[in-house]
Amino acid sequence: MKRLLIISLTTVMCLNITSCNDFLDEELPGDLAPETLLIDQGGVESVLYSAYLKYRFQYGFHNSVMENYEYPGDILFQTGGGMNIAFQLMSNFNWSSTQSTANGAIWNTRYSSIRDVNIVIDNIDVLTDEAVKATLLAEARFIRAVNYYYLYDAFGPVPIRTSSSDDPNLTRPTDTDFLSFLEQEFVESAADLPNPGEEIEYGRATNGAALGYLTRLYMLNKQWQNAADAAQQVMNLSYYELFPSYKDLFKVENEPDKNGANREMMLVATNTTIHPFGNKISAPALPPGFVSTPEIPEFTASGIANWAAQFRFYDSFVDSFEPDDTRKSLIFSSYMNGAGDMVDLTATPNNRRTLKFFDNGAVVASHGNDFPMLRYADILLMRAEALNELNGPTAEAVDLVNQVRTRAGLTNLDAASFTQESLRDHILDERGWEFYYEGLRRTDLIRHGKFIEKAQARGVTNAADFHVLFPIPQAEIDANINMTQEDQNPGY
Repeated sequence: MKRLLIISLTTVMCLNITSCNDFLDEELPGDLAPETLLIDQGGVESVLYSAYLKYRFQYGFHNSVMENYEYPGDILFQTGGGMNIAFQLMSNFNWSSTQSTANGAIWNTRYSSIRDVNIVIDNIDVLTDEAVKATLLAEARFIRAVNYYYLYDAFGPVPIRTSSSDDPNLTRPTDTDFLSFLEQEFVESAADLPNPGEEIEYGRATNGAALGYLTRLYMLNKQWQNAADAAQQVMNLSYYELFPSYKDLFKVENEPDKNGANREMMLVATNTTIHPFGNKISAPALPPGFVSTPEIPEFTASGIANWAAQFRFYDSFVDSFEPDDTRKSLIFSSYMNGAGDMVDLTATPNNRRTLKFFDNGAVVASHGNDFPMLRYADILLMRAEALNELNGPTAEAVDLVNQVRTRAGLTNLDAASFTQESLRDHILDERGWEFYYEGLRRTDLIRHGKFIEKAQARGVTNAADFHVLFPIPQAEIDANINMTQEDQNPGY
């Protein structure tokens, strides 16, 4: 049961965060008052659930994932609807400190989650069961660290808030201090989090997820040996494995809480078909009047909403797949509309779509597919990349890539056919084919030094080196007496 998304948290969040005196005119019931909420495990977990909901790109996450992590990249194209305003802004590198989708979706949402986490940590001593206390504290620190990871990825080092009573006017730490803090949070939370596969509520943190994000942190900063070692720690848990079929990997019926067969999903944003907790990333992927496609016949959209906004792929990306790559099987080129006509999407450039997160049981636009935040395939490819950076195209590095390729129905690569540079380039391509539509592309391109180059290649002439970071929201600088324009990221 996806309990984390079913529990209503609106009142809980209001009670525990800031002044909500104007939110309701009448007095709140006694059992929801702040002084009675955070007195036991149930109350503490309620606020923890609030933090979970925010850190996982919940309602509207299709906007956040696509706008900030895919629009600026080389895979996704968008037309139509209200989302096109954001696409033009982010795809064309026209964002600023006052106009950027990262301001609300990343900065505001993640600091809101951090605030909830800090409330949990500040009140953790109300618990008397030391084992429960240690686990909940580790969960809270993990959630906070994930939030800070995404903030760092987007903005560089940001003010570190570790208590709900912190002075709001905090300065930006040094890069070294920020990374040291974040590394410690992941390492220490991993020590007290449960092992994957233990009897825990589906969707909650495990030590595998903490070690996975530690790997990502090291990759972000090109600490190759640390990244390779952290990825190996995940592998040494001997729990995770690639799901046999890429085409079936993302289906609702194959989620771990349905039959336990899917051990690839290390951390997910759980979703249901209940608004506003649905996965809406498929709604803008459906072309006008979509009913079905002969290329993926098991999915039919009768009664399921599609939007004016249209997420499409660049032809150059779709055409880059090897012919037999089964990862391409979730991308379609034609469909039948409501009038019974077959429509050829390739008649329009950059127009092919995906049903990667489609649910036949969707209610209106709310699909029940969980959204992967971290998959085991990512661990394998990150270790392969780190090993290549350390030692070039070794047999081990290429074997890790081949594990992912084998699941995709492709032949094995030979280490002898690569140089370090050519394997580096191939791994970036492999990551594109493996993780399209999952919000990893911006980070991958930046790490590989291709972010600006790829943007300029598709005609974004104003893309410059400083765009690898988003600007600190101007409103945050203006509101913080300890920050000035000198604290703004270069170029803005």
